[in-house]
Amino acid sequence: MGGLGALTAILLAGALPAAAAAAPPVGEPSAPVGALFTYREVMVPMRDGARLQTVIMTPTNATGPLPILLTRTPYGVPDKAPAEIPPSRAALAADGYIFVYQNIRGRFKSEGVFSLTDDFKVTPGKGTIETHDGWDTIDWLVKNVPGNNGRVGIFGVSYSGYTSAATLLDPHPALKAVSEQASPADDWMNDDGHRYGALRLSYVFEYGVLEEADKTANTRFGFDRWDTYDWYLAAGPLSAFNDKYLHGRIGSWNDAVAHPDYDDFWQGQAWYKAIDRARVPTLNVAGFWDQEDPWGPWQIHRRAATSDPDGINLMVAGPWNHGAWRRDASKLGPMALGQDTGQSFRREIEAPFFAYWLHGKGQKPDYAARMFETGSNTWRTYKSWPPASTPTRLYLHADGSLSFTAPAPGEPAYREYVSDPANPVPYRQRPVSPTYPGGEWPDWESADQRFVDHRPDVLTFTSAPLEADLTIAGAVSAELFASTSGTDSDFVVKLIDVFPEQPQVTRAEDPLAEGPKPGEYARSPNGYQLPIAMEVRRGRFLRSFERPTPLPRDKAVKWQVPLRDRDHVFRAGHRIMVQVQSSWFPVIDRNPQTFVPSIPKATAADYVSARQRVYTSASLPSFIVLPLVLRRGEIM
Repeated sequence: MGGLGALTAILLAGALPAAAAAAPPVGEPSAPVGALFTYREVMVPMRDGARLQTVIMTPTNATGPLPILLTRTPYGVPDKAPAEIPPSRAALAADGYIFVYQNIRGRFKSEGVFSLTDDFKVTPGKGTIETHDGWDTIDWLVKNVPGNNGRVGIFGVSYSGYTSAATLLDPHPALKAVSEQASPADDWMNDDGHRYGALRLSYVFEYGVLEEADKTANTRFGFDRWDTYDWYLAAGPLSAFNDKYLHGRIGSWNDAVAHPDYDDFWQGQAWYKAIDRARVPTLNVAGFWDQEDPWGPWQIHRRAATSDPDGINLMVAGPWNHGAWRRDASKLGPMALGQDTGQSFRREIEAPFFAYWLHGKGQKPDYAARMFETGSNTWRTYKSWPPASTPTRLYLHADGSLSFTAPAPGEPAYREYVSDPANPVPYRQRPVSPTYPGGEWPDWESADQRFVDHRPDVLTFTSAPLEADLTIAGAVSAELFASTSGTDSDFVVKLIDVFPEQPQVTRAEDPLAEGPKPGEYARSPNGYQLPIAMEVRRGRFLRSFERPTPLPRDKAVKWQVPLRDRDHVFRAGHRIMVQVQSSWFPVIDRNPQTFVPSIPKATAADYVSARQRVYTSASLPSFIVLPLVLRRGEIM
């Protein structure tokens, strides 16, 4: 749900979160001479009597009624008005808004109890806690904030994206525009805490401490070493974490280990399933490389799209990690994108969206989706999403190649490796720094994958250099036939764009010729293995998410691995690569590879090595499904 990465949503106002001990002025607005905004802090009452800490900032140069833009967060509100307009809100501020920030219940000075579990729980017909609190807040604001025009918009990233999206379940009549950005939708299925039931160990552990260790602070766990890969490995089975470190104090951790399957507990928190139509103009925003909430916006958009006669449910995605569209986003890994895509989004998409629905200025957006197509590095506008495409199989072959030609009869049946839980594949290059306050965490989904492509427990399949561009737009997936000598297993699939190698010398015929200047080679994308899509499936859940079952030993089983929506061009001269592995540590907890009723209760003895086979024969083919879009000069 964003952690410190989502503090971006707070820092948009150009001020730090309020410290617990420093109470800003309450009640009457105040503004120094020359200030851009008046600043007012109030406690807004909810229907159950709880009061929520709320900051209201009104432009001092306002000449008429203005709409309200609301952000609701668990991370702390600004403790003063900004001295200058930050770039993240410059386009919005130019149109003129009353900016309002609110701490959700139980956080900082807001009253009530904060609970990650209860916050997402849906009451049939009534929405979630944030649905109610959002409604009550908007009702109070339009009745009590001077100079407002009766129109309210709500937006935010990550957790603040969720508090925005939750208003869609019961929108207040004054709510005229919503932009949920990287909102979580189903924590077990594919957002912050899990990937199709596989526990996101390091994230769940560290985020739980961040938000629940102290009501009045964002707390970082005190690791005793920098390489958290070593720390998590030494910590042992999940059953040891409460005994050694948390001692039952972190509610979200307790919930995760108590409910390893997709039971009523988790299904009751899949709040997005209560969206039955497009009720309010909504701008859904996702990052193709979002390391925290890559799934939720797509699901929220799809639910609203089931009934959208007025075309008010929009989808936007770009070359972004979590919340990157709120800051400079001119590069993806080492690749320059040719523009600041964050600024493009804020100026050309977000600001016009709110201006039309809250100010009545400009034109109604005439698109269903806006995507930044990486590879060509071009913004694309679509009347519908996904666009027309041809689902095409890219086959894995036993010789390590990839091709659009299916395996022929007589080709070798499989490739294999040994997966050892005592030596799991790291999810990013070591040392793996703590998730917070940042480090390499924000960018790991776009990191060069060469750090693992020669491990004996990682299978690599690579295509020949492409003779022409190849464009994909829509849902990508993988289908593997695979077996294990254990009774449970994980398989991780990565789709990778491999950049061409650049020669290190200027004249190939002269090995002693002068090479590039210092730093030039390191800055270029020479051979860079850019992940386009990566996902994990856990074997115990292949038949049912609700009722796990063991895998049959050494028997080929079909593994379907969704790889989400993409919009990308593999350029001519590049290669396509697929990597397959069985661990992704510590972002995903280790699979014992022995079936046990509950992995959180597994003992050290349950963790065993297993022989893994990925089948590549004519009768048991493994492949990636690419949604190919044919454009002039490209291959199909």
